[in-house]
Amino acid sequence: MKCVCKICLVSLMFVIPILDLFGQVTIKDDYLIINAKGNDPLFTTYAAAMSRSRFFADKAYFMDYFTSDKPITYSSQYAGELAVIWKVNNIVVSRIRDFIKKPVVIASFPDMAILEYEPFEGLKVQETFFVYSSRSAIIDMNIENTSNIEYDIILYPLLHLPKDSLEIVRYNNENNGYIFTHYESTIRLHSNLYASRGYPTDFRNILSCNITPDSYGGYNGCSIQDFYFAAKRFSKVHDYVKQLNEKERGSVEIVALQKNFHLKPGKSTSVRFVRGTQDIHNSEAEMISDIRDALHTDIQKLVDENIALFRSVPRIKFKNHKEKMVYIGAFNLVRQCMLPPRAKTSYNYYVFSRNPIWGWGHGHQVMHESLSMLSYVYLDAKSAQESQRIYIEQQYDDGLIGYRHGPRGPQVYPHKGKATTSAPFFSWTNWEVYQVSKDRQFLKDSYKAGVNFVHYLERERDVDRDGLYEWGPYGIIENVRDGWNAVFQLFSEGEDEGRDISDELDALDLSCQVANEMYYLKLMAKELGDKKGVEEWTKKFDKLAKLINKYMWDEHDKFYYHVTMSDNSFEFEGESLKRKEIIGFLPMWAHVATKEQAKELVKHLKNPNTFWRKYGVPTLAAEDPNYTAFVDGCCRWNGPIWLLWDYMVFDGLKNYGYNKLAKQLSKKMILAVITQLEKNHHFWESFSPDYPMQECPSNYIWDSIMAKVLIDVYQR
Repeated sequence: MKCVCKICLVSLMFVIPILDLFGQVTIKDDYLIINAKGNDPLFTTYAAAMSRSRFFADKAYFMDYFTSDKPITYSSQYAGELAVIWKVNNIVVSRIRDFIKKPVVIASFPDMAILEYEPFEGLKVQETFFVYSSRSAIIDMNIENTSNIEYDIILYPLLHLPKDSLEIVRYNNENNGYIFTHYESTIRLHSNLYASRGYPTDFRNILSCNITPDSYGGYNGCSIQDFYFAAKRFSKVHDYVKQLNEKERGSVEIVALQKNFHLKPGKSTSVRFVRGTQDIHNSEAEMISDIRDALHTDIQKLVDENIALFRSVPRIKFKNHKEKMVYIGAFNLVRQCMLPPRAKTSYNYYVFSRNPIWGWGHGHQVMHESLSMLSYVYLDAKSAQESQRIYIEQQYDDGLIGYRHGPRGPQVYPHKGKATTSAPFFSWTNWEVYQVSKDRQFLKDSYKAGVNFVHYLERERDVDRDGLYEWGPYGIIENVRDGWNAVFQLFSEGEDEGRDISDELDALDLSCQVANEMYYLKLMAKELGDKKGVEEWTKKFDKLAKLINKYMWDEHDKFYYHVTMSDNSFEFEGESLKRKEIIGFLPMWAHVATKEQAKELVKHLKNPNTFWRKYGVPTLAAEDPNYTAFVDGCCRWNGPIWLLWDYMVFDGLKNYGYNKLAKQLSKKMILAVITQLEKNHHFWESFSPDYPMQECPSNYIWDSIMAKVLIDVYQR
C-alpha cells in the first residue's frame, strides 16, 4: 500500500555536518553488560526515574528490537510508536531483517536501553533509548563510518499512530519540531481508568531534534514499513526524494522529521531526537522546557547514575546468561513502578505497571503487591522502606491497615458495615526488608504497626472467637485470590467470580497468614530486646498453629483445607470444601506444619498429576474438575501460576529443609519467565502451568520476586 500524500520534491538536500554532542556512552561496570540478542529473555519496558516522574500523563515505552519486519520501535500504550527509518545513499533501510548486524542490547536499566547495530555496511551505531521524564523520551544516536566509502545519510524519526486521532498543529521552527495532538480513551482491557480522577484524554506532542531538521512531513494510509514510499517514491525508476511533504496542519497517521548528513570514512557523528507529550490543558511552555532539557541532558551522567543504583545488588555468578537477564529485568521492573511522594503520602509509592496502565493497577499500594519489596530492598533499601512506611503512616488508630494505601489516603471499601483490610503480609515483608537494610528505627516503627495490625485482626477477623480467622465481608478482594477461586465457584450459580463466602469460613489462607505475622513479630521482638513481646507472640503463634493443625488438616487426604465456621467441618451447604489449592502448602511457609505433615505435603507437591507442572505450582490441583491451564484473562485462581505464591511454596520448602526440591521449583518458575521474555519480552500477572500461551495483564510489579528467588537459590 502506498502513502496517499504526495511527496514534495521542491528543494535540494542540504548536507549539514552534525556536531558530536556527547559521543558514545560507556558502561563502567562489566557485570551490567548483557549483550542481549533479539531472542534473549530481556525485559524491554522503560519508564522515567522517580525524580522525573509524575502520576498523570505518564508515558513509559516498550522497546521492540527483535521483530524482523519492523524498524527498532518504541511504543507507548495508546500514544503511538516511535522509530527511526534510515536511508543510506538512497537505499531505504526500514526493517531489522535488512540490517547488516542486528541490534544487540548492551545494557538495560529501568529507564534506558543501550543498543549497538549496523544498519548498513560499515555504519556502526550506538543507540540509547532513554525515557528522560514522564513527558519526554530520547533516541540518541552515535554513528561511526568504519568503511572506506562516503555515505549520504538521511534519518527519518517518526511517530506512528494508525487510524486514530493524530492531528498536526504546526511546525515549530524555534524548537526544531512538529507539534501535534492525539486522543486517548480511559477504556482499558482489564480495568478502565477512573475518568473522574484527573486522567487526561487529550494530549499535546512534539517530535524534535537537537539540530535543525532538513524537512518534515505528515502522512495518511501508511504503516511504518509503508513510509518507504514517502522516503523514496516507487515508480519505474526510484526518485531521489529530497524532502518530505511539509504538511502544516491536518489529520495524519505518521508525523516525521528528516535529518540529512554526510559522513566520510573514519568519521563519526551524533544526533538526538526527542518525543515530548503532555496533557493538552497544561501550558505548552511546560512541555517545551522539558524537551529542551532532554535534548541537552548528559546521558553518560545518567548511565553512571543507573550503574550506581545497581551497586548494592548481590553480584551473583550465574550459570547462564538467561538467568542474569531475568535477574536484572526483575529489578528494572520493580524500580520503574516506583513514583515520587505526592498528595496524602510523604513517601514514594508504586503502581502495578506503567506500561500498560490500567485502572486497578494504577492506584494505590496493596500489601500482597508489596511483597515486591523483598526483591526491591536489594536495589534501594531506603526506597523499599519508604514504600512500607506508607502503611505505617496511614494506619488507623484501631490498627486497621486498609486494602489500598497511597496518595489518596487509605481505601477501605466498606462492605456490610465493615472496612476491607489488606491480606496480612506486613510483618514478614518488613522483617525481610530489615534483614537487608539493618535500619533499627524502621524495625521499631514497623514492629509497633505490625503489633497493632494483628491486634485488629484478632478483634475483627475472628468473629466466632474460636482462634481461627475468616475473611471480611468483602473477602473476594481481601483474600487476594480475587476471582475464579475454586471454593467460591462451587456457589457461583453461573456468575463469573462466584458467590463470596469468605466470611462464612474459617479460612486456611488467612489463618496461616496471621500465624506467619505472629512468627515474624516474635523475631522482631527478639531483635529489639522485647522479652514480653517474644513471650506474647510465641504463645499466640503456638496456639494458632495447633488450631490449624487440629481442624484444617485432613488426616485422610493428608492436606489442608478451609473449614466451615459453624462446626469446623470440611462441608459447607452440602458441598465439600476439600479442594486442593496452592494455599494447602501455606502451613509450611508459615512454619505451622509438623515435620510429618510437611513430608505428606511434599508428596502432593511432587505429583505431576496435581501440582508438579511444567512451569511451576498451579493455584488448583490439575486433577480438580475446575482446573484450567488456560490463562485467558486476569485474576484466574483455578490453575494459573502466580509467582508470588509459588515463592511462598519455595520458601516453605526451605523452612523444612527441602532445599533440593525448592531449587527444582525455582527452575520451573525461571523457565516460565524465560519462556515469556524470549517470546514477547514481558513479565505477566500470572502464567500458564502447562502452556507457553497466555492472556493477562503484562509487566506486573510482583514478578520482580524473581530477583529474590535467584538470590535465595544462589546465595543461601
